[in-house]
Amino acid sequence: MHLEDMFGLGGRTALVTGGSSGIGRAIAGALAAAGAHVVVAARTGTTIDATVAAILADGGSADEIVADLSTRAGAHALADAVGDVDVIVSSAGINLRPPMPDLDDATWDATMAVNLDAPFVLGQRLAPGMARRGYGRLIHISSQQAHRAFAASGAYGVSKAALEGLARSQAEAWSAHGVTANVLVPGFVPTPLNERLSSDPTTVEALAARTLVGRNGRPEDFAGPAVFLASPASAYVTGQSIAVDGGFSVH
Repeated sequence: MHLEDMFGLGGRTALVTGGSSGIGRAIAGALAAAGAHVVVAARTGTTIDATVAAILADGGSADEIVADLSTRAGAHALADAVGDVDVIVSSAGINLRPPMPDLDDATWDATMAVNLDAPFVLGQRLAPGMARRGYGRLIHISSQQAHRAFAASGAYGVSKAALEGLARSQAEAWSAHGVTANVLVPGFVPTPLNERLSSDPTTVEALAARTLVGRNGRPEDFAGPAVFLASPASAYVTGQSIAVDGGFSVH
């Protein structure tokens, strides 16, 4: 097959939540470069504007939706606004990390709302349409803390472990209809989401030393894997959690 047939996304529409910063922004740009029309959804209009402007300047196609995924109602509102899509990248996340003994109900509920409930709602609302059309890709962004506890994983680690379980259940439900569900599992990537850790040089260096490649991740490291999972080339890959971590998880 020609590379365009395997990896091209021409004619596809991709929704990227949390697409205005960090890993989500890098993925949004990559999907647009592969030919998709990208809908960038996030809470802050100014950062979405900048992301969409950058995609358009690079010759891509993009729109924006201001969305608040801190409630199920907000996730339903996003599903109503976006309409039919072929790819959903759930990159929006919240990273509240009090130690487990200090974890209260409000922090737990806020974490689960964004990290787990929103991807669930978007899948329930939009995947059936993908299945009817015979093509769909659900791509979730997890964390090493879904697999190993460190740096006060708390509710965040639990939410990401549950997210990987959600992807497997989604894969079971819809893969036979051409809709796959997979997860990218980053190592440590300094982004606004984990400012607490990334602001500590000692911690940053220690985490880099744990990788096999000798550095922490960068948002652009996820561009290629996301395009692969969104593309026809990944049709036989589903229900998988794929580490993109420089060897962090095997060291």
